[in-house]
Amino acid sequence: MESSQWKWLAFSVGFSTLVLIGVLWFTIDDETITYLKNVNYTFLLLALVLHIIALMAWGMRLKMMSQSLGYHVPFLHALNAVFANLLVAAITPSQAGGEPVRIHELYRADVPVGDATAVVIMERVIDGIVLGLIGIFAFILLVFQFATLDVNLTTPLLVIWVILICFMILFIYSIRHPEFLKRILFKISGWLTKRWKSEKVDKLMHSIDSEVDNFNSALAKFASKAKKGLVWGFALTTIYWVFEFLIASFILIAIGSKPFFIESFIVQLIIAIIMMVPLTPGSSGIAEISATSLYGLFVPSSIVGVFVLLWRLILYYFNIFVGVLASVLIVRREMILRQLKRLKRNQN
Repeated sequence: MESSQWKWLAFSVGFSTLVLIGVLWFTIDDETITYLKNVNYTFLLLALVLHIIALMAWGMRLKMMSQSLGYHVPFLHALNAVFANLLVAAITPSQAGGEPVRIHELYRADVPVGDATAVVIMERVIDGIVLGLIGIFAFILLVFQFATLDVNLTTPLLVIWVILICFMILFIYSIRHPEFLKRILFKISGWLTKRWKSEKVDKLMHSIDSEVDNFNSALAKFASKAKKGLVWGFALTTIYWVFEFLIASFILIAIGSKPFFIESFIVQLIIAIIMMVPLTPGSSGIAEISATSLYGLFVPSSIVGVFVLLWRLILYYFNIFVGVLASVLIVRREMILRQLKRLKRNQN
């Protein structure tokens, strides 16, 4: 990574650490020590295993959706792309910033940029649909009062669901009207490239025009010949989110609390949406505060800080660890490819 990226990573980790220290400072008491003496490390390990399985499901989703378009992407290559994506997500606002990494890695697996972009964007679309369906499920649970929360979360859940539906409608409209998508991208690009030379801007606009056409062509494949990829996408996305949402309950069991499966499921959905808002790198600080505030509604205050710490260790710090390892492998590969290109040039 570049020096600026290391600075953002340091800021993200540092800010998250400071917030966690603050949370622990205000929540730890004598009762906390009692809970910690009886920690069930088996369930902590199972929580980590759930996260690893979820990431493997993500890697398999990348592989199977690419395969449905006619490209062979090795599972380990796809999984490494997911890991590297996690590191980038930790240094960009929100946790949805690793798409360029996944596109690049698919391109390295001989998937054309247009099709790679289609796969990655369809991943996000499927994420939105699955989260929307989970939101409906959570909304029903709240309406029929299957959850024991003392606060009314029906309104924020309804707002989140409406926002997701609006994004889906906008996306579907852009698919049916490619020129609409091009106009949006042209406007965004024009705003971002005000200081560029005209030749460079023209080249970018031409690239956008061609890639949108390639993208729509790939989406047409998903809707016709590659329907199997969509089926795999929805199945593996459901596995991913369910396993990710179950991690919190396993951590609660590990530290001696009730699992609060339904309540935790609802809270995790809200946190997942909040963390997609581009406020801080990797949603550091935002995730900790959100989890502390929402879980504090039903988890004993003496262990809510410890819970949030363990939750972030698995879903944030572990991601950074595997992300760094994956990025090292990618950088090593890129250096080897450059050396091979230089050798070929010298031979010619």
